[in-house]
Amino acid sequence: MKAVRFHEYGDPGVLRYEDVAQPVPGPGQVRIRVAATSFNSVDGNIRGGFMQGPIPVELPHTPGLDVAGTIDALGAGLDGLAVGDEVIGFLPMDKPGAAAEYVLAPAEVLAAAPKSVPPADAAALPLVALTAYQALFDHAGLTAGQRVLINGAGGAVGGYAVQLAHNAGAHVIATASPRSADAVKLADEVLDHTTTSVTDAVTDPVDVVLNLAPVTPEQLAALVTLIRPGGVLVNTTVWMPAPGDEARGVRGIDLFVRSDAGQLAKLVAQVDRGELRVDVAERVPLAELPALHARAAEGAVHGKVVIVPSAS
Repeated sequence: MKAVRFHEYGDPGVLRYEDVAQPVPGPGQVRIRVAATSFNSVDGNIRGGFMQGPIPVELPHTPGLDVAGTIDALGAGLDGLAVGDEVIGFLPMDKPGAAAEYVLAPAEVLAAAPKSVPPADAAALPLVALTAYQALFDHAGLTAGQRVLINGAGGAVGGYAVQLAHNAGAHVIATASPRSADAVKLADEVLDHTTTSVTDAVTDPVDVVLNLAPVTPEQLAALVTLIRPGGVLVNTTVWMPAPGDEARGVRGIDLFVRSDAGQLAKLVAQVDRGELRVDVAERVPLAELPALHARAAEGAVHGKVVIVPSAS
């Protein structure tokens, strides 16, 4: 089968499109014929060697944390899954990923794929939607009527976060550039961060801040001042610890997304009910993944990109 792998850490030039032996599922695993994976910024950090501590991958390594596809082989000891099932999942970060024609997945990370979007586009859902869900509900405890500021809402995580917060009945304030207007159209207030100071524009306290933007420590600390006593700041830029304000009871939480098939199934149900929109900006052939990594390193990738293997 074809796969993209890197045999050493480095810039996008270390990625190779090559022939790899088709994997065989072990106990508790399934083999998936990949309809698509997606590009996430952490893929570039893993490839560059910046995540060797928290995510120790074995080289050569195949990237691709999201998977959408069809089960084509089962390992021993599995019930409830069958060859031919269409599934999606967020794969273990330290194992071979789905930038390949076939990938192995632990059965427990998989959910049935949504029926209302094309199979390949479903790869745009798992990691980013789970990040948004866990930030808002597991960590921030967002409830109806609360005010939430989503800083950096124009990206893939932000697009889901705006939708999920809106669906939960929260008052949503989103920061985004005009280029991302469609992604944040459900927000109650949209602040153009290219022309507006967020800390000046938000005049009434918020209950929750979700920071998705690559801000400076000083900018992140300033966001804490917008939060009411007892509120929460959830931060996804994990190399910069989330600040809080102990005197006012404001908690700062660093988010490390985890795979959760139950939550993913809930998100799929929202997609199929028409409550959650899956946006795909580009569909890129697997052989062009190295070029996609290069574009991403230059800041030239906008929106969610799915990577599609050629037909076997």
